[in-house]
Amino acid sequence: MPVRTEREWTRDDPYRAPDSSDPAGSRRGACRVAGPGSQAVTSFGEPEAASGALRGGTSRRRVRRGGGAPLPLLVPALIGLTFLIVPLVALLVRAPWRSLPGQLTSAEVWQALRLSLVCATAATAVSLVVGVPLAWLLARVEFPGRGLVRALVTLPLVLPPVVGGVALLMALGRNGVVGRWLDSWFGITLPFTTAGVVVAEAFVAMPFLVISVEGTLRAADPRYEEAAATLGASRFTAFRRVTLPLIAPGIAAGAVLAWARALGEFGATITFAGNFPGRTQTMPLAVYLALQSDPEAAVALSLVLLAVSVAVLAGLRDRWMTTGG
Repeated sequence: MPVRTEREWTRDDPYRAPDSSDPAGSRRGACRVAGPGSQAVTSFGEPEAASGALRGGTSRRRVRRGGGAPLPLLVPALIGLTFLIVPLVALLVRAPWRSLPGQLTSAEVWQALRLSLVCATAATAVSLVVGVPLAWLLARVEFPGRGLVRALVTLPLVLPPVVGGVALLMALGRNGVVGRWLDSWFGITLPFTTAGVVVAEAFVAMPFLVISVEGTLRAADPRYEEAAATLGASRFTAFRRVTLPLIAPGIAAGAVLAWARALGEFGATITFAGNFPGRTQTMPLAVYLALQSDPEAAVALSLVLLAVSVAVLAGLRDRWMTTGG
């Protein structure tokens, strides 16, 4: 086929030259022209070998991206990794492995562990009941001050736990803003009780659930809910029958995070509920108390909480520990 000159290209011709500002289109519009004993060239005069070299250079660049890390980044990264790993390794090295079974089978340890599990589970249930609707409200409903509400919801994430305990005491204590009415009207007293432990743990753990569920709701396609509405479903029915199954993985991940955070809560619990064995003394409080009199028992209790944390991380491995590569 004879080589067509630039003047012979027309707008309706399938062989027309693309706009020079579109490099991708230029490559698509180019055709190979080769003669006997000559190098294959494109219709725009570009040697095919150069085009292949360009593609090869791109491949080489991709390979170089996966190469070794530069030293100025590798050294701080290794220091940070060591900083995070060494304390955990030290806990395992100094653990009283011989006396560990006796430490973990004592009545005090089982009492604190049982109370921790019960309170953390109850706090997670409370977070689910009120946190999932709150996450839906933040993700699906436009209202004035939504950004402020979201900031207030996430505030316990950065608030010191002791400050959270003091705030709960001022709000729900016997002389608190709300607590005085609870005491006088219903005879309900929350501070320094097991229920107070649940309240303190829910206060610090619920933001983890709300953030996880809200992110899942924002990623979910709202057209499914709109389709359910066109079929006559109310908004609550669409939420119950359509939205909940879609966001179930996000709810499960948020619930696990909230449960783990509630299990490890210390500051708000000791400030609002105190440290009474069998009533408000959870595992973190038992670790703190044992560290003052029996360091080996404190290490043994710490190993239990470490095992729970590893189990939580293993349960969320598909969400956090996988990468796109």
